[in-house]
Amino acid sequence: MGGREFSAGIKAGTSIAIGYFPIALTFGLLAKTTGLSLWEATAMSIFVFAGAAQYISLTLITAGVAPAVIVLNTFIVNIRHFLMTASLNEKMQPDDRWKKALYAFGITDESFSVLATQKGNKLSTAFAAGVIVIAYGSWIIFTAVGHLIGANLPQFLQASMSIALYAMFVGLLVPSMRGNRKVVSLAVIAGLVNSFFYFTEWLSTGWAIMVSTLASAIFIEWISRKGVKA
Repeated sequence: MGGREFSAGIKAGTSIAIGYFPIALTFGLLAKTTGLSLWEATAMSIFVFAGAAQYISLTLITAGVAPAVIVLNTFIVNIRHFLMTASLNEKMQPDDRWKKALYAFGITDESFSVLATQKGNKLSTAFAAGVIVIAYGSWIIFTAVGHLIGANLPQFLQASMSIALYAMFVGLLVPSMRGNRKVVSLAVIAGLVNSFFYFTEWLSTGWAIMVSTLASAIFIEWISRKGVKA
């Protein structure tokens, strides 16, 4: 029974692995141009396993930001995982806490979406493990492949790939902005606050990103709550 459910999870997670191919590949390539070794880039995918946070980390590493600030920024970006795993726990069958801790580590936006949209009875740990194993494994493998490809690119192409990092952020942001005024407002306010800190040099790059992210989120949520009460 467990083996069949694990296989079903692998099958359900195949679409995630396919979707991770270009993103993880690009991450590995950019990690190479940032100066990370193959082992460092692969280790980041093994221990962090969070696409957006890893891309942000590359930006902060390039800017020479202190490791503690990078960790704080990563925590803020990934804080939504507390909500996702808490919500998913209601859909999962009861199991040992250590097993839940293992598959909770593997929860990403994509794996959460696949698991949360499954219909029928509560999901087993084996099914969740299947989804996460193929997603996790593909992310790590494609990161390493991307780094190896980047190592064989001409030096001038490696230098120009730093632009792709910003293009990736734009590509992630624009689709979510369509028809969503809240996301647009968050992006604009965060950009303005970060620009203020950049030009005044009141805060370093890492702290500026963290403060602008928190400030925009708190402000938009406050405005939204006032609108609901009104």
